[in-house]
Amino acid sequence: MWKAKPAAATPSAGLVEEILRSSGLSQAELARRAGLPRSVLNAYLRGRREPGADTLARLAAAGGTELTITPRKGPLDSERAGRILVQVLELAEALPYRPRPELGYPRLPDRIAAGASTR
Repeated sequence: MWKAKPAAATPSAGLVEEILRSSGLSQAELARRAGLPRSVLNAYLRGRREPGADTLARLAAAGGTELTITPRKGPLDSERAGRILVQVLELAEALPYRPRPELGYPRLPDRIAAGASTR
């Protein structure tokens, strides 16, 4: 019976798994090349431990790949965002108009003018 492979426990576990898979190396060989005990690499793969950025870079280099940081673009669908904006504006226009009540204190320009005249 075929079983689906379980998803990685953590994002870093998935990354370590991808490095291991793409390298074609065994866990023991990848760990040796990265200068780690195999048990630690296994703990990373199972999500029991989280590797630091430097350890991830060492694992990637040992596996013949390189980690880079690139700016992330949000998954923005401009057409959908435009439709939602139109809906929001239509709802705002449909709200009943209520004039603001008169303020119980002087407006800021009046207060500034009054303060300037007393100097």
